[in-house]
Amino acid sequence: MSTAPWQREWQNAIRHPASLLKRLGLDASLLEPATRADRLFELRVPEAYLQRIEPGNRHDPLLRQVLPVDAESADSAGFGDDPVGDHASLANGGVIHKYRGRALLIATGACAINCRYCFRRHFPYADANASSGQWAGAIDYLRADPSISEAILSGGDPLSLNDRRLSALSEALASIPHLRRLRVHSRMPVVLPSRIDGTLLEWLTGTRLTPVMVIHANHPNELDGRVADALQRLTARGVRLYNQAVLLRGVNDDAATLEALGERLFELGVQPYYLHLLDRVRGAAHFEVDDATAAALMRALAAVTPGYMLPRLVREVAGEPWKVPIDWTRHAPM
Repeated sequence: MSTAPWQREWQNAIRHPASLLKRLGLDASLLEPATRADRLFELRVPEAYLQRIEPGNRHDPLLRQVLPVDAESADSAGFGDDPVGDHASLANGGVIHKYRGRALLIATGACAINCRYCFRRHFPYADANASSGQWAGAIDYLRADPSISEAILSGGDPLSLNDRRLSALSEALASIPHLRRLRVHSRMPVVLPSRIDGTLLEWLTGTRLTPVMVIHANHPNELDGRVADALQRLTARGVRLYNQAVLLRGVNDDAATLEALGERLFELGVQPYYLHLLDRVRGAAHFEVDDATAAALMRALAAVTPGYMLPRLVREVAGEPWKVPIDWTRHAPM
């Protein structure tokens, strides 16, 4: 079987801090702390994403999302390995079933890019992976529960799997009578847009299930021409697109950036969906934006943004049956 262009790009991603610093012309003083943090959670950045980072700028908002730093080793109160209660919600076959009507399949632990704030950076993928056993456990779980109308593919990044496996999975899901939608959570259209090729579109749109894709962009600089082309290919085939962003200190914690992100997403046919407060995972405390600041940002954003383009400010709370909305008019949970 020949290797697809996106697979070659992924295989050639930068994996070592020294290579990243050299590629971007960054100060060598960043190497030692980056190497230490890389041992805790490895670096991975594909070339397609690197091309959008400003060379020599250690404060670039895209670089900040991928560069390992010493702050990741700090112990911070309230931060842990399972901030959203995934472990407690694990069912048979690598399924996470938190919310009524929908269930999430942990398809893989692999990603095209390793974001430093990843809420699953400590997740036991080897022990909880729906793709083991050729999806049998996950399919059996979904088939046995007629209340589930939507299957969500997540990870890791489900689109890091090859199309042969994903096609077989989509057909198996479509054979479950009570399923109506197939939702894919993926950062691939943003970080590795070549992944959105004809073969992917065939299996994603080739069953009776309504295809939905939730992408993940945090900053307007992530949405270049190649990403725009990938998103257009999806919308042209009837895939409904939504964006989930994470509010990150030093990346998008200002109203102008959030406004530009929403405008660019909408221009590309993507509905701004959620703006997540940081999931409090160990190693990511330096990204946290406090609730009061988040509320002020939302008020500023609402003053310049049409309501249909305003993302919902939410926090995921372990054990809650839905994403908890934050009332930014008063800065308290609803």
